Amino acid sequence: MSNLIVLGSQWGDEGKGKIVDLFSEKFDVVARYQGGHNAGHTVLVGNRKFVLKLIPSGVLHPGVRVVIGNGVVIDPQALLDAITMLDQAGIDVRGNIAISNRAHVIFPFHRMVEKVSEGRADRTAIGTTSRGIGPCYEDKIGRRGIRMADLLNPAVFDTLYNFLAEDKATTAKAFGIENDLHIEEIRKDYMRMAERIRPLVCDTARLLNDAIRDGKRVMFEGAQGTMLDIDHGTYPFVTSSSAAAGGACTGTGVAPTRIDGILGVSKAYITRVGSGPFPSEDLGEEGERIRKAGNEFGSVTGRPRRCGWFDVPLLRYTAMVNGFDSLIVTKLDVLDGLKTIKVCTNYKAHGAVLDTMPPENALMEKIEPVYEELPGWPTPTSGLTSYEELPKEARDYIAYLEEKTGVEIGCVSTGPERNQTIVRKGSRMEKLIG
Repeated sequence: MSNLIVLGSQWGDEGKGKIVDLFSEKFDVVARYQGGHNAGHTVLVGNRKFVLKLIPSGVLHPGVRVVIGNGVVIDPQALLDAITMLDQAGIDVRGNIAISNRAHVIFPFHRMVEKVSEGRADRTAIGTTSRGIGPCYEDKIGRRGIRMADLLNPAVFDTLYNFLAEDKATTAKAFGIENDLHIEEIRKDYMRMAERIRPLVCDTARLLNDAIRDGKRVMFEGAQGTMLDIDHGTYPFVTSSSAAAGGACTGTGVAPTRIDGILGVSKAYITRVGSGPFPSEDLGEEGERIRKAGNEFGSVTGRPRRCGWFDVPLLRYTAMVNGFDSLIVTKLDVLDGLKTIKVCTNYKAHGAVLDTMPPENALMEKIEPVYEELPGWPTPTSGLTSYEELPKEARDYIAYLEEKTGVEIGCVSTGPERNQTIVRKGSRMEKLIG
């Protein structure tokens, strides 16, 4: 029985939500291992649209247990809002969700700190969603954070909250916004929310390991793409957690030896939200065409995504970091109608060809992409569900990406709906999914 990690191989927004939702019916548990409610996974089921910002995408399948692991940071109000939204849609959440007692808690003053930090004139803005994710992780690493287990213990919570609130009050005073900090109101709100959340909180590391021991299948869901990983992404324009495959183990308490496969999700092109280097970005008419055709606007913020061409060196790098067994390519249909399709095959900087992705942001900003152009396809791929039905040029494009990246492309998505997906027969992905 395969336990799999499914994660983004680019800068996020690759369509992980649809893929996790699609494959969830073959799994018993779906666990999210990092991030917060800053990552929106959009899932279309018929004429119904769900934007899941915190709860794993497997929740839409009856009988699938969903887990929010210890590596996730949780805004209790956002969690309760998500549960209410799903309850109103007739989705049984409370009977199927488990929240780690070791997950850290986001407070309103984390959002305050983030907005102040992003707005400073002497600081390069990262382009965050200002939901307090980064400052919460800062408190976690600084060993002054508050975990779910602490929130549910009133005596412990009071002591830790007093210390943390005092720390944030000092920050607020330094920036002249102390009147915006309502310490006692926040305390009361969180104590009320704690009682509503209490029945859902448990030791999810034990839950997951017991499930695996009992022969159940677990899928681990990454919230953001690899290139936003705090260690391996385009630092400092990254998220504050371990988005790469290694984060699945630290973010859930499941050992690496329990993982049987790693699946990467990539668009047929590439997008990015927020600031930071983007070597293959297209700022011209074709980039705008991709944005409109792909509806490339953030599911959480609504911000237009930056669009560009498939980046082979980037994918080679993320395949190395994660050890992809197979790749899912989404939104192939967005490229329908293009006469030619560019692919970034190499990087150049200062006149030299780079054989690896540089760690320095300054050098990344100077990269010149080297492109090859492939013929587009004359007939649409939208909605096709058989690989053989794809136009020859589309199949050639997939084969070209496989050759250049060295990774099998075992699945192709031709639209946003569950059934607009092709799993290639005989692929390693088909064997892992089962």
